[in-house]
Amino acid sequence: MLIAVIVAGLALLLGAILIFNRLVAERNQMRAAWSDIDVQLMRRHDLTPQLVTAVKAYADHERATLTTVSELRTRAEAAAGLADRARLEDELGRQIERLLALQESYPDLKASENFLQLQRDLVAIEDHLQYARRYYNGAVRQLNTRIE
Repeated sequence: MLIAVIVAGLALLLGAILIFNRLVAERNQMRAAWSDIDVQLMRRHDLTPQLVTAVKAYADHERATLTTVSELRTRAEAAAGLADRARLEDELGRQIERLLALQESYPDLKASENFLQLQRDLVAIEDHLQYARRYYNGAVRQLNTRIE
């Protein structure tokens, strides 16, 4: 009888340890997924000044948009909370799309190899960001499901 109680207690303890370890692993997977998003955002931040410089050379009277992009980049990097940073990053993404759309109005800009390379790089980053966000959301969903 005593052996059965000890075996049952050890089985419960082992089960609790396995569940805990699984939760820790999934939390770490979620954190790694967030890091992937952060890396892509930093890559986008690194390219933003180059994009502003390239556009400024051809479309100087778009100064308000260029200033907005630069300010959003700075504010997003310094954002305190995740919600504030997410809002600023979304707005930065919209403003970058707006800058990229300027090529329709400026044929010289559209012909600039530097601008075209920046555009390709930014499109690739946005694709990676979209994938990283989907992966992160899946990791969070999996962790939340496991917790329930």
